[in-house]
Amino acid sequence: MSERPENDDPDPNDAFDDMVETETDKDPDLAVIEAGSRTLRAQAGPPQGDGIPARPADPEVDRALRGVEEELAGRWGETKLDPSVQRIAALLDILGSPQRAYPSIHITGTNGKTSTARMIEALLSAFELRTGRYTSPHVQSITERISLDAEPISAERFIETYRDIAPYVEMVDAQQEYRLSFFEVLTAMAYAAFADTPVDIAVVEVGMGGTWDATNVIDGDVAVITPISLDHTDRLGETPEQIAGEKSGIIKKDATVVLAQQPVDAASVMLKRAVEVDATVAREGMEFGVISREVAVGGQMLTLRGLGGEYPEIFLPLYGAHQAHNAAVALAAVEAFFGVGSEHARTLDLDTIRSAFAAVTSPGRMEVVRRSPTVVLDAAHNPAGAGAAAEAVTEAFGFSRLVGVVGASADKDVRGFLEAFEPIFAEVVVTRNSSHRAMDPDELAAVAVEVFGAERVQVEPRLDDALEVAITLAEEEGEFSGAGVLVTGSVITVGEARLLMGRG
Repeated sequence: MSERPENDDPDPNDAFDDMVETETDKDPDLAVIEAGSRTLRAQAGPPQGDGIPARPADPEVDRALRGVEEELAGRWGETKLDPSVQRIAALLDILGSPQRAYPSIHITGTNGKTSTARMIEALLSAFELRTGRYTSPHVQSITERISLDAEPISAERFIETYRDIAPYVEMVDAQQEYRLSFFEVLTAMAYAAFADTPVDIAVVEVGMGGTWDATNVIDGDVAVITPISLDHTDRLGETPEQIAGEKSGIIKKDATVVLAQQPVDAASVMLKRAVEVDATVAREGMEFGVISREVAVGGQMLTLRGLGGEYPEIFLPLYGAHQAHNAAVALAAVEAFFGVGSEHARTLDLDTIRSAFAAVTSPGRMEVVRRSPTVVLDAAHNPAGAGAAAEAVTEAFGFSRLVGVVGASADKDVRGFLEAFEPIFAEVVVTRNSSHRAMDPDELAAVAVEVFGAERVQVEPRLDDALEVAITLAEEEGEFSGAGVLVTGSVITVGEARLLMGRG
C-alpha cells in the first residue's frame, strides 16, 4: 500500500494541518508568526479584496469551524490507500450523486491550475452564471477551497455542509476497508454545496493526477490540461509521457479538451486519449493562443486568439508570460463551454471578457504585499514553476537587486528549484514554514550553498526572521534603489508570509 496524497503542493492535509493549528497555545511555530506579524504588518499595504477570508469574527462560529477542521484532519493518518475513486463514488452515490446536478469544467496539469480556474470562474460569472469553484491547496483558510458565486464559502455554510454529509461519511467508512480521506470528504462537501446552491456550472481543479483523483467522479463537459512538467514523479511517473497518461484520465467521452502548450510526448498521449473517447481537441498555438502581450502598470495588456476570433486590449492584473498563457487557456475553455467555434465563427462579448479579466486575482502568485522595498510572494514549488516565476519577476519589476526567501518541502526537487532562481537572486535567505514536510533549513542551506556559493546564502530558521533579514538586505540598497524581495518555495510558506505581512 502507498500513501495517496490528493494535492499537488502540498500533500492534501499539509496546508490544512498548518491552518488547523493556528491556535497559538497549540502551535508554537504559528504563535511566532502571529507575534512576528505585529512587527511586519504595519509596514505592509492595506488588505485587498483577494478572496482570502479571515477567521470568523463570531467566537462560536470560529470554535465550530475549528472543530470541523480537526475532525477532517484526524482522517489523514489512516489513509494509506491504493489510488482509487471507489470510496468517493460510494459516498456520492449515497448523497444522491450531487455532482450530476450541474455541468462542469475539469482542470488538471502540473502548474497554473488554480490561476486558470480563477480566470474561468471570473469569465463565467461575468456572463451571469452561478459558479462553484473547487481548488487546492488553500493559501490561508480552508474555506477558500470551495467558492460559490466567485466568493469563498462562508464559515457557517462550510460547517453546515460538513454536518449535513457527516452521517453518510460514517456509513461509507463502515462499509469500506479504509476510511474516507480528508480530500475525499472535502470533495464531497464541494459537490454537495454546489448542488444545494444550486450552481449553473462547477469549475473543478484536481488534487493530483487525474485518473484516480477524488474529483474524477465528474464528467467534465470541458477538460482543461495546463502545462505538464516533472513533479510528484514517485506517484505520477518519471517522464512527461507517463504523467500525461495519468492526467489525461479526466478526458471523458464527447468532451472538449483544451490543451495548453505541452511537451511533444505528453501531447501525443493526450491526443490519443481524446481520439479513444471521441473528444474534441483545442490546442494552444493552433486553435487558440496569445497573439501579443505587453507589460503594463499592475499587470499586462494582451491580445488573445480564441476559438471564434480575436479579443484585443485585454488587461490582466497578473504578472508573467505564464499567466498570459493561462488566460488564453481559460478563455478557450469558456468558449468551448458556450459552444463557440463549434459551428459558426463568433466571439463572446468583448467588453464582458475585458471586465472579467480585469477583475481576476490569484493570491500568492506574483502577489505584491509591500512597497519600499517591494515584497512579492509566489507559490512556485518545482523547477518549472520557479523558471516561470523568475522570468515574471524579472520582466515585471526589473529589480536592481533581488533577495530571495525560500522555504521548501523536503520531497521536492530543491536543487532544480534553486538553480532556476540563481541568475536573479543576489542573495537567498533559506528558512522553513510550520509544516512537518518542510525541509530542514540547514539541509536546504547546504544545497543552496552548492548552487549560489556560501557568500550569497543566509540561514534563518524562523520565517519572520527570514523576512526581516531579507527586507533589511533590500533596504541597504537605499530607498530608491529598486531592490526587492521574493518569497517562494511552497504554498504554505507563501500563506504564512501573507499572515506575517498583514494579509488575511
